[in-house]
Amino acid sequence: MAIQGRIPVAFGDVFPHGVYATGPAEPLENFDTKRQETDKENGLPVWVVDVYDADPAANHKASAIKVKIAAQVCPVVPEAAFGPFRPVEFDGLTVTPYVEETGRKPNGEMRTRVAYSFRASGVRAPGKGAGRPATSAAKDAA
Repeated sequence: MAIQGRIPVAFGDVFPHGVYATGPAEPLENFDTKRQETDKENGLPVWVVDVYDADPAANHKASAIKVKIAAQVCPVVPEAAFGPFRPVEFDGLTVTPYVEETGRKPNGEMRTRVAYSFRASGVRAPGKGAGRPATSAAKDAA
């Protein structure tokens, strides 16, 4: 198979309505060791940015997304545009699909769904630097 591991995707293809960070990037803590995770591919510390997908058709639970960024220093998320919301775009975005167990059916069979893990090489304000122009939703927020 030609595609293995992380699949490169364009930010605008995954988030055509943009996304809004709700706070600064924070270290991604390993649940078992209580230490910051490191990226398996490059050994850099991993940071996480919590965002909400601005797609009006997305349900509330699916709108809350974590994007992981491997970087030596903590990525700087742009300042809030309104309330806690910060319109952002991600450079070097990749997605990794995986099967998530969500509980058991009444008959004892395991419930599963396809979920996605997002990673990026950086975060920035919409329309700044590399990548495509800002989405209209992100422009309106700025």
